[in-house]
Amino acid sequence: MAYDNYQLLHVSVGDGICHATIDNPPINLLNLNLILELGGFAAEVAADDDVRVVIVNSDNPDFFAAHADLELIQQLPTDDVSLHDELSPYSSVVDGFRTMPKATIAVIEGIARGGGSELALAFDMRFAALGKARLAQLEVGIGICPGGGSTQRLARLVGRARAMEIVLGCQDIDAATAEAWGYVNRALPPDEVRPYVDALAARIASYPANVVAAAKQAVDFAAGDPVPGLLLEDQLFRTTLAAPGAARMQAFLDRGGQTLEVERGELTF
Repeated sequence: MAYDNYQLLHVSVGDGICHATIDNPPINLLNLNLILELGGFAAEVAADDDVRVVIVNSDNPDFFAAHADLELIQQLPTDDVSLHDELSPYSSVVDGFRTMPKATIAVIEGIARGGGSELALAFDMRFAALGKARLAQLEVGIGICPGGGSTQRLARLVGRARAMEIVLGCQDIDAATAEAWGYVNRALPPDEVRPYVDALAARIASYPANVVAAAKQAVDFAAGDPVPGLLLEDQLFRTTLAAPGAARMQAFLDRGGQTLEVERGELTF
């Protein structure tokens, strides 16, 4: 496959491994264009028989993906708080990295908050750079429930109590803590992250594609289907979006949210 229709992703394929690098300056904001490209990429690579492993990283030394575009969220309708029977558009995009018959790996060398964290959480594996990577769920601090899968995936990965601390505390989790909690697989020195991931990917890519897909399916069965919980999370997200507390999003934007200067630092709500 050509993978030549992307403006915000740099994609290359070789030896059974597909690398996609996010490049949406200044903070790799998950705006509509980037979300659409990630969805298109997930569908395209899922159908590529030459690929066994998918690696997503960032071209930005400070950000993996800052978070979802709050101005985009503010444009979502607020008159429907019913339980849907299909995943929301963003959950559908990120869940594509869980369900594709490939091993998927996120390399986090900067900030991944909100939807950026949720994007990484949907991957089969996550590897973080010590002293550089920071992960967080910021949604409660801006007056809404998370809506891209974090409540479901974190509870499975780190346990209920730590998931509560992450989701309700809205604080950055450094790479070492993320590793200790199970938020990421490993936290490695910055110069060791990509070589480790590349070696792991090469090893997985050397195995038969059908066996990789079958083993992934078996592990997912043991972990349990997250979709019912994702549907409930989406309903709760839309319910809180329609409530007065969602005005905190605009207050955050008014304080400089979604600017490089503010997003690079610690966020407080």
